[in-house]
Amino acid sequence: MKIPVYNQEGKKVDEISLPKEIFEVPLNKDLVHQVAVCQMANRRKPIAHTKDRGEVSGGGRKPWRQKGTGRARHGSIRSPIWRGGGITFGPRKERVFEKKIPKKMRRKALFMVLSAKAKDNLLIILDNLKLDQIKTKLISNILDKLPLKTKNCLIALPDVEKNVILSARNLPKVSTIEARNLNLLDLLSFKYLLMPQECIDIIEKTFLKQSHQKKIEEEGSKKSKQEKKERKDRK
Repeated sequence: MKIPVYNQEGKKVDEISLPKEIFEVPLNKDLVHQVAVCQMANRRKPIAHTKDRGEVSGGGRKPWRQKGTGRARHGSIRSPIWRGGGITFGPRKERVFEKKIPKKMRRKALFMVLSAKAKDNLLIILDNLKLDQIKTKLISNILDKLPLKTKNCLIALPDVEKNVILSARNLPKVSTIEARNLNLLDLLSFKYLLMPQECIDIIEKTFLKQSHQKKIEEEGSKKSKQEKKERKDRK
């Protein structure tokens, strides 16, 4: 699959071919849904928390003696049946929503979403993305010049670009992430994926297996040797 490369002025400057192992993976909606549910569960943080009778204050002594008063016997004013006492079976912060899913499934689902973005023309590649100063207007102007129908995009960066991160954080529906931290849930949360050209190599090194990387390097070395031979023959 070939895709155009734009500069920061929104002009086509080149065309690159995307690695088929990442950007030509057929979509499996069930797998994508399963990984998305898993990631949402892992990000969930329980907030509601009620105190039981051991956590509420007071209740250090018996309210009244056991016998002879004509009233029901009680041992503490912090009993759940007392007003102001502990809560029985209330929500607790100790709840664990975490789910486990194999790394291969997560990786494949990520490749599926990247492939879908590239297929639907929702992947925008830049030759370079750097700002001289921290200014929201600069990054906003760059997004206006690119073929983005809406400013709803995730910007993947090869490294920590402080100027880009701080300039984009005030734009609604625009977020930044390092290429090595790409995940399925963030990709699904934004319509477009914008990233410099060098991010493709980082994605390959981060998510592809080492054996596969060696094959890619070997193929690249073979191509370079063939090109050298062709140049010598021409001379």
